[in-house]
Amino acid sequence: MYPLRRNRRLRTSEAIRSLVRETIISPNDFLVPIFVVEGKGIKDEIPSMPNYYRYSLDLLTSEVKELWALGLKSVLLFVKVPDNLKDNSGTEALNPDGLMQRAIKTVKNAVPGMLVMTDVALDPYSAYGHDGIVSKGKIINDDTNTILAEMSLSHAQTGADFVAPSDMMDGRVFEIRSLLEKEGFHDTGIMSYSAKYASAFYGPFRDALDSAPVAIKDVPKDKQTYQMDFANRDEALKETLMDINEGADIVMVKPGLSYLDIVRDIRNVVDVPVAVYQVSGEYAMLKAAAQKGWLDHDAIMMEQLTAMKRAGAHIIASYFAKDVVKLIS
Repeated sequence: MYPLRRNRRLRTSEAIRSLVRETIISPNDFLVPIFVVEGKGIKDEIPSMPNYYRYSLDLLTSEVKELWALGLKSVLLFVKVPDNLKDNSGTEALNPDGLMQRAIKTVKNAVPGMLVMTDVALDPYSAYGHDGIVSKGKIINDDTNTILAEMSLSHAQTGADFVAPSDMMDGRVFEIRSLLEKEGFHDTGIMSYSAKYASAFYGPFRDALDSAPVAIKDVPKDKQTYQMDFANRDEALKETLMDINEGADIVMVKPGLSYLDIVRDIRNVVDVPVAVYQVSGEYAMLKAAAQKGWLDHDAIMMEQLTAMKRAGAHIIASYFAKDVVKLIS
């Protein structure tokens, strides 16, 4: 009771604020997305993602070594596939000498202790930019799952620690887990994009990989038939529990900041680690506002990431990971 209890006593200095702070950001919180391209000597800045780059394999080596030196121990790999290797069934995704497979080996050779997660979806390999096989104007679920499972096996065989299906096909976690178990990859984990929303925040990412859905007759130019409706809340928990029952080791909510209610709902119920993805649009908005001088970049960055962890995320996939770690160190 006032004045015996004055809450401001615990806010009077940075020392006391730090001592009683409930949510602490550390390098161990982050999963670092990395974009990989063919070629040599390439560090190509993504126009819609300032200060973020696509790397050729030779420069990927130095990048992951820098991440490790900063205390960042986990990466999530994405590949930009040349157009001439794209088709409707992800044929190149199963190439044992494909770019993803070589990227996994590159990271493991450079830093054996680095945790390697890999994106599992057809959109980087698809001539249509979709996460599944397209037939008669629809995205085909079950046949897509077969390819996703084979893709996951290929990544595991190459050395991936976790596969991360980001496609939102029904039952794909079960298909992947079943094939990995059958082939003896009992320790390969699955981080499922369990609650991935059909969001407008993904634009810069699709620019980075040239993976946006294309306008072709009878083919949807969006992903609303398989990614979740952003108006739905209860559905996220249903999807997440199904993925856990099918064998997911980690579950993810994507995007981040606009979906923190979903993160908390899931964290309150599940008994596996919960990840959140601070997506490309969230990154680009802050970068653009900071360049205009409208926002304090570092202050907003820390506030947003702290909010994600405070909401319940154990893991944050973020393009800000290096910036944050340099700042807090």
